[in-house]
Amino acid sequence: MKSLIAHRTSIELKMEITRSWREQKVMLKQRFSNLCDMDFEFKEGKREGMLEKLSLKLNKSRKELELLFAELQTY
Repeated sequence: MKSLIAHRTSIELKMEITRSWREQKVMLKQRFSNLCDMDFEFKEGKREGMLEKLSLKLNKSRKELELLFAELQTY
């Protein structure tokens, strides 16, 4: 029974990621009017730099930014 619960929980966690990157960008731009498409641009391997810029522009810590992205998955 315990392994069944653990398995179910891992499946539920995987299913929580339902929003595409494009959807998340749109939702963030709607929520924060100071964001534009250029704020989400990054080259392969440079995602961290983009996240740092978003943190600065939104005046949010990295942890707050991660929570914000997690929150977008719930809509």
